[in-house]
Amino acid sequence: MSLRTDADSIIREAIEAVLPDRAVMKALGELKLPDRDGKVYVVAIGKAAWQMACTAQRLLQGKIEKGVVITKYGYAKGELPGFQIFEAGHPVPDENSFEATGYAVSMVKDLKAEDQVIMLISGGGSALFEIPLCDSGSLQDITKQMLACAADITEMNVIRKRISAVKGGRFAQIAAPAQIYAVVLSDIIGSPLDMIASGPVYPDASTNEMAWEIVRKYHLKLPEDVRKLLDMETPKQCGNVTTKITGSVDELCDAAADACRKLGYEPVILTSSLNCIAKEAGSFLAAVARKYQDSKKTVAFIAGGETVVRLTGNGLGGRNQELALAAAQGIGETRDTVIFSVGSDGTDGPTDVAGGIVDGHTAELLKEKGWDICEALRRNDSYHALEACGGLIKTGPTGTNVNDVACILIKR
Repeated sequence: MSLRTDADSIIREAIEAVLPDRAVMKALGELKLPDRDGKVYVVAIGKAAWQMACTAQRLLQGKIEKGVVITKYGYAKGELPGFQIFEAGHPVPDENSFEATGYAVSMVKDLKAEDQVIMLISGGGSALFEIPLCDSGSLQDITKQMLACAADITEMNVIRKRISAVKGGRFAQIAAPAQIYAVVLSDIIGSPLDMIASGPVYPDASTNEMAWEIVRKYHLKLPEDVRKLLDMETPKQCGNVTTKITGSVDELCDAAADACRKLGYEPVILTSSLNCIAKEAGSFLAAVARKYQDSKKTVAFIAGGETVVRLTGNGLGGRNQELALAAAQGIGETRDTVIFSVGSDGTDGPTDVAGGIVDGHTAELLKEKGWDICEALRRNDSYHALEACGGLIKTGPTGTNVNDVACILIKR
């Protein structure tokens, strides 16, 4: 229970440290607002959209002509004066995604050069902010194909940008000649601006050939109209945009390390660019935990990034839960050791939890309850396996989104 309490405290403090409020206030404090002839419009997209818009509304109260928030179901925390609030599908766009994005387009398409659009961008925007150039059913099917084959986020977004009317800099073109001031909360390793939310107001650095390489790599099945779109050029310039980037998985890892230190752990950040299959990441962290079982120190090993899940079954779970369950296989009979992994946004895959936590007793407990970990992983059913042993971590929507953090705690 002591280790679980420590884990809960570390998760809470790390997430609180990367909430976007202060960063948005700082970025907007540097913005010169239009003179009396210009108007200010706000478009907030992604899992942190409501939180970012709330900060903007509070700071610029009375100066915003109109605003829109487009976020994931359950992530809006109430009304905001002057804003239209939409909740929509993630990770697969739905009709609400299309309707909400249509509203944003209608809001900015006839603006003048003296007008200002404040674009607040966070992870999740690729699904939430969408008007497809192809049949919507084809778009949804392609998204599901890429999710199932464990394509990473940049690979997914290379394809998404080519079949969207608003991604890859196209929304910046729609809003022109108005000036756009973009504040971006990074949820991708290395913070590539053209990939975060698929870069709606940033020129596309990827190429058509890169898109075709991804199609061949994952054997994607594409209808003819989509194949034609992959040969069309994406915008390579967005002259009406100024961008400020804030927040990152590095900050999340640093905050987790600070929280560990306060509790008496000696923290070691292994990486902030974990990018592999979730099960493999879990096995790796378990190996690290075993290596340090003879340590006389109270230590914590931290890894940030974004793993992926290769779908082989039809169970319920997410990448953080799958990482934790895979780690449980490798830390059986270790003492005073836990491994947890959470998404900073508070949801992991299509579930109501942020991630999972396991210890040296988890594997045996699951066996007693009739669970086979290998089979649960094969069926991608980490949620129900962890639920059976009390290993689910629930935070609710957090208001931020800067990737995931996993941690090994070894207490001596």
